[in-house]
Amino acid sequence: MIIVMKPNAAEQSIRQVVQYIENKGLKTHLSCGEEITIIGVVGDKTRLGIENFASFKDVDRVVPVSESYKLTNRKFHPQPTSVKVGNTVIGPETFTLMAGPCAVESEEQLMCIAKAVAKSGASILRGGAYKPRTSPYSFQGLEEDGLRYMQTAARETGLSTICEVVSPQAIEAAVKYVDMIQIGARNMQNFYLLKEAGRSGLPVLLKRGLSATIEEWLNAAEYIVAEGNPDVVLCERGIRTFETATRNTLDISAVAVLREKTHLPVIVDPSHSTGFYKYVPPMAKAAAACGADGLMIEVHNDPPHALSDGPQSLTFEKFEKLCTELVPFAALSGRAFRAAKESV
Repeated sequence: MIIVMKPNAAEQSIRQVVQYIENKGLKTHLSCGEEITIIGVVGDKTRLGIENFASFKDVDRVVPVSESYKLTNRKFHPQPTSVKVGNTVIGPETFTLMAGPCAVESEEQLMCIAKAVAKSGASILRGGAYKPRTSPYSFQGLEEDGLRYMQTAARETGLSTICEVVSPQAIEAAVKYVDMIQIGARNMQNFYLLKEAGRSGLPVLLKRGLSATIEEWLNAAEYIVAEGNPDVVLCERGIRTFETATRNTLDISAVAVLREKTHLPVIVDPSHSTGFYKYVPPMAKAAAACGADGLMIEVHNDPPHALSDGPQSLTFEKFEKLCTELVPFAALSGRAFRAAKESV
């Protein structure tokens, strides 16, 4: 439940309510707006005696929260959250591009791609060092060597970095090299891994599971935030449906739904959702227009020979063109995005 304080409630009144709740063994989470403070309550509400709040000065009302996710709920935190990733901020006023190869293949390849995407407008370099693949015989990634290459590329270009992790051991390695970790679709409900990600100290990008509902997705995010890590970004990457024309079905409506249900930033991955480079630009523009906080796009120097997901990867030229075309679509939702940067 949440306790809504009266406009301009006294700080002492807020402290008294918080102390009462915590003395009963429950946790509190404050969301302080310009005039109104909301106190979120997590725990067994039967201990409280809701009727007792009427006796507290400056309490306006008590509102039950029926959803199972609490900390990620917009009712608990009405203002949108901004997440700092290295020298970049993902949030409500900017449009953030994450771009790079599905898999890190070599230091030279990654450096080449990093310079190209930075020049075109990306602020975060994505690259897979751990690759959970459908086939056990497919390329599985360079692991810690790949992470080292990510760190080197970041130093050379000024980009922030993100890499998927698939185990606690991968998290332990990743925190030494990258600015953000990603939990992929296949691990969205790996609750032990979610808890470890919450304890990592790094911001977390949480991709939607292949067949996950939005409520299941938000509950997965709750596992991370409940460990004391509020820096979570959600990524819509397509869900599995009966349609076979695309790799997955991009649920663009999820962006609008999440805007209502959660305060967490939301980005869209048009590469994994469509599986084909020709469909990436129109879906990227749709995501920008409907209010996504950013995009994750796969870019490769030689897509036909990529070790992973070549068919959905954009060339440097196609990515640069898309960045230019995205500017007015980002502006539709009131977001600033500068397409071209000075040469790196």
